[in-house]
Amino acid sequence: MTAEGDTGDAGVRSDTGRAIGFSDAVFAIVITLLVLDLRVPETEPGGMLRALLDQWPVYLAYVTSYLYVAVNWLNHKGTFHRVHCADRGLHWANLGVLFSVALLPFVTALVSRAVEEGNVFDEQVAVSAYALVGVLLSSAWLWLYHYLSRHRELLEPHVPARFFGAERVRALFGVLAYAIAGLVGVLLSVPAALVVLLLLPVFYGLSSNGFYDLRRRLRHRR
Repeated sequence: MTAEGDTGDAGVRSDTGRAIGFSDAVFAIVITLLVLDLRVPETEPGGMLRALLDQWPVYLAYVTSYLYVAVNWLNHKGTFHRVHCADRGLHWANLGVLFSVALLPFVTALVSRAVEEGNVFDEQVAVSAYALVGVLLSSAWLWLYHYLSRHRELLEPHVPARFFGAERVRALFGVLAYAIAGLVGVLLSVPAALVVLLLLPVFYGLSSNGFYDLRRRLRHRR
């Protein structure tokens, strides 16, 4: 016989199918919006190659943000692969992640436009805005991981008890790293900040199956 409190709690839970489907649609739309900033340059006959090469900041910003969206999708897939059911709190945490991801096309356009025009102050503003979105997105993941670490009843039985607790460390690293990248862009060097922004998706791609799993595999190789 089920207790009254358990019945009420189960009533607000659902399978993860709709959350995953909606999230995948958002990721697909964001990636589509990113490519819209890749435009055909207006140039005189014979100047196409030079005009294309002059747009290198646009290409760099596109690749960086594409990697970032791809890594977030992989992280999202890995996370919900370990979730058995969702409740309202998890849905809100997931919407926080999607809200932050949806800002990437805007800040990508800011960075590419500023670097292309070459104004130092505008470059600093654009890189700071991109780093701020990175902080927001990492904070959203931190919220999501913290929520799952506190609600094991939502997880698949095979998920280790410490898994999402360890993931909070990975998200917290992102908060700090993107904040540092923004400060580097303002106080020291915009190119150095861009390198940091490009390397961070690489790190998260390598650990997309979870920081806990990455540490376990590294220990087994020793």
